[in-house]
Amino acid sequence: MCDAQVYCVPPRASYTGSTRYNPHMLPASLKRYAWLSIAAAVATILLKGWAWWMTGSVGLLSDALESFVNLAGAMMALAMLSLAAMPADPQHTYGHGKAEYFSSAFEGLLIFVAALLIGYAAIERLLDPQPLAAVGLGLVVSVVAAIINLIAGRILLQVGRKYRSITLEADAHHLLTDVWTSVGVIIGVALVWATGWLWLDPVIALGVAMNIVWTGWRLLHRSATGLMDGALPAEEVETIERVLEGYRAQGLDFHALRTRQAGARAFVSLHVLVPGAWTVHEAHDWSERIENDIRCALPHVHLTTHLEPLEDPRSHADQHLDRPVCCE
Repeated sequence: MCDAQVYCVPPRASYTGSTRYNPHMLPASLKRYAWLSIAAAVATILLKGWAWWMTGSVGLLSDALESFVNLAGAMMALAMLSLAAMPADPQHTYGHGKAEYFSSAFEGLLIFVAALLIGYAAIERLLDPQPLAAVGLGLVVSVVAAIINLIAGRILLQVGRKYRSITLEADAHHLLTDVWTSVGVIIGVALVWATGWLWLDPVIALGVAMNIVWTGWRLLHRSATGLMDGALPAEEVETIERVLEGYRAQGLDFHALRTRQAGARAFVSLHVLVPGAWTVHEAHDWSERIENDIRCALPHVHLTTHLEPLEDPRSHADQHLDRPVCCE
């Protein structure tokens, strides 16, 4: 046992002194999932376009227009994933991870454009209703397109969450939203076919437009948060605090904890307060252990620590980002 005032360094099983492979960093192989999204978008454009051409349904047209947004978004995702996977360089010392937010924002903007086009077509058809044709075959084709989007969306969502890729997650959420949109359109067009209520077709298209506007807003909000250096989610900050509490019980203290998200990577900085009588070697050893434990808990985190003596009042003063500067 160590005396509480001696601050002995206990052995810790989690500390290895070596760098582990981090599966949460953004690999270049994620680009193949962007190609999957592109392939799904092309397939659904052809299928939904065919369904619209056969039926003349503006509801199915709205569904096809949204697939064009999927294609443009997937192509942008491919470009941004390629950029985000590039290693850090002298001009971008923190890497290129934020490029993913541009893809998400671009897709959000495209969704708003698609909503305007859908709304225009729907209002035009509402003022001039047209009968539908070959509805049965058109609906079957639309179901096949929805299944393609469902499979691609689930794959992208799983991979996006695993690798913390906002680009793939945004693409996945849009594809899955498209699935629900397609389900609504299919049910609505079937009702038009069964009841003869032609006004229902453009009303469904307007509903599609409002639904995808909500999706676009969420994508833009998340992208803006990332570009503004939003903090890590509350549960991840709590994980860091739990690690630090274990060290507080051993006599250390911490402050100025700051976090920010940059695509798949997260950056954390904090000040570590240690006894002033410690040697640099002792203090650095403890700092390494703290950093390692946090990285074990959150592998995607890049951590920076700053050592300060516990006994110095100035060590506790730097709580704000803008610290007063005193020049003599």
